[in-house]
Amino acid sequence: MKRILVSLILTLGTAGYAFGQCSPADKKALEAFDHAWGTATLAGDRTALTSIYADDYTGLPGMQGKAAAIDNAVRAAERNKANPANADKTTYDHYLISCTANSATITHRNTVWTSVGAGGKPETFYSRSVHILEKRGGKWQVVSNAGSGLDDYDVIWYLEQDYNDAIAKQDRSWFEKNYAADFTSISGSSGRLMDKAEDIADTVDSGAKIELAETTNMNIRIDGRTAIVTGVFRTKGTDAKGAAFDRKIRYTDVWIKRDGRWQAWSSQGTPMP
Repeated sequence: MKRILVSLILTLGTAGYAFGQCSPADKKALEAFDHAWGTATLAGDRTALTSIYADDYTGLPGMQGKAAAIDNAVRAAERNKANPANADKTTYDHYLISCTANSATITHRNTVWTSVGAGGKPETFYSRSVHILEKRGGKWQVVSNAGSGLDDYDVIWYLEQDYNDAIAKQDRSWFEKNYAADFTSISGSSGRLMDKAEDIADTVDSGAKIELAETTNMNIRIDGRTAIVTGVFRTKGTDAKGAAFDRKIRYTDVWIKRDGRWQAWSSQGTPMP
């Protein structure tokens, strides 16, 4: 069961290429609509939400109607405004969008950070949403919404994709946040043993320009609060001297669940011919 949700989402997303009429501009506009919906929900903006939800909206699994969905959003926003220090912080990413002229499916990952989780400590929660939209009166409206939490296997799968994106973008903030304080790595090119700061500097300050960072043959094993991921990591681009490279590394990543979230604990790579 642990892979069913991701497989379903990927099927929904790729179906748009075969049967939908989504241009890149259409997808960009639909993602903007989704972000505006999220902003209105967090703000408890009743006027905006009344326009966003269709009159016959149904939210699953509770069969929640339009009025209840808006009332719940307004109440949650009022609670957060009354106690901003404990307000949850939510982000949306990993979008997959398909559409025709009058209907659309939007799916994305939700990451919720709460300052008061288990034992009163901060905690991070992940889920995936599926939104069904229809164009009515010339504007998009949400007619149905369903969501499901991600199990640890799916959380790690997405974090590995985030890891790739951070390498491609040389995103120092991602590594600072998602590497454990005692993170160590063994370089796949030099064999050098590095701690957190050294690994981040080696990745971000290398001067390389990454065109491609992807993982294949991924296998995830979890035992309690520890996860081991193996796979093949490929990077393509130019180094600091402008020389082109296309490398494959057989890698092992170790993740640890600590302080209410999964953190990268160790990484080791071996070059492939």
